[in-house]
Amino acid sequence: MGIRSTLYRTESCLMVALPRFVQQRVSLSGDTSYRFNPPQKLVNAGVVSREELGDDLRVSKQLAKELNKHIDEWRVEQSKVVNIKPSGKVTDLINFYYSSNDFNMLRDSTKVDYRYFLTILHQTIGCRKYRDVTSKIAKAAYEEWVSRGISFANHTATCASRVFNYAIQMEHAEQNPFGKIKRKQQQQRKVVWTHGEVNKFLDMAYSDFEYRNIGLIVHMAYEWCQRLGDMRNLTWDCLDLKKQQLTMEQSKRRAEVFLPISDNLNHMLLEQKADFGFQQWVVPHPRPNGGKFEPYAMERLSKVGRKVMRLAKLSEELRLMDIRRTGVTQMVDKGVPLPQIMAVTGHTHVSSVRPYMKHTYDSANNALTQRDTYVQSSVTSNIESDIHD
Repeated sequence: MGIRSTLYRTESCLMVALPRFVQQRVSLSGDTSYRFNPPQKLVNAGVVSREELGDDLRVSKQLAKELNKHIDEWRVEQSKVVNIKPSGKVTDLINFYYSSNDFNMLRDSTKVDYRYFLTILHQTIGCRKYRDVTSKIAKAAYEEWVSRGISFANHTATCASRVFNYAIQMEHAEQNPFGKIKRKQQQQRKVVWTHGEVNKFLDMAYSDFEYRNIGLIVHMAYEWCQRLGDMRNLTWDCLDLKKQQLTMEQSKRRAEVFLPISDNLNHMLLEQKADFGFQQWVVPHPRPNGGKFEPYAMERLSKVGRKVMRLAKLSEELRLMDIRRTGVTQMVDKGVPLPQIMAVTGHTHVSSVRPYMKHTYDSANNALTQRDTYVQSSVTSNIESDIHD
């Protein structure tokens, strides 16, 4: 499928060929910009999104070319999965799932993660006939994934299970080989970063454009004590940079949080908007996928984060997932009242915050110091009272 061109007339009455789905817009001041405006059905299917391409015609054409290539590739894949044969492979089931409403109703950011983990499924057993995949084969695949981390294995198995469940629903498969796999449980981590370690990470990340967006994700997660997942999926409509405020609905608990943006972070976000404000994600992967900017997949974020940590010569014990715990623990150590901590974290139950309150030296020291101050003041007060008597 070639890229069709549409003709638009410029102010100089010259005919300019624009790639498929590209619209030219001229402002009242005479400035020209370009927008990629595909049909709604392609947007709903999660294939591409409507995007501002900027004011550079050459760059806009190149971006549009990549986006249209992505559309054509998707249409080719769609044509392959109209009819799944009993002898079909696991990869056929994956593509079939991509064409489903079950997949296309997911959030854009969730689709990115699913595609990442289903690529792993494809690489592991994609060439096998899906009807030949037994629980034993699924278990072996899971154990192979565990070597890359328990969380990684569990996420991949969950996505694989979704694919087979959908195939059962559509009467293409009779069993879900991943359905009965007993998932391994991760031990609860208690590691926290020091403020100095966070700064070393940010200094290293911000020193290289390739890692800058990783740095900003960690910077926001640390400053606001939020989950990395919410930060990597943050969109510009959540930020008011003039008022320096964040308004965001958390993905896990659907709690809405309202948080201030510090001057330092606001300055970073203004620079970020100058570079990436033409699309919806605050911190996308800096290289577009098929001409389309997308958030970091969680595993990709962790992988690049580990690389930055090695460059910064940080302890291998540290993980990016510790950043939210670090910020919350710091608030606990400084004696911030529990309701105020919950206003930041979005927790609605005290029990959810209690894990952060266990076994912290600073908290215990703060409590004992305050008690000692109280006792000393009481003793002094009693002595003065006796003197006056």
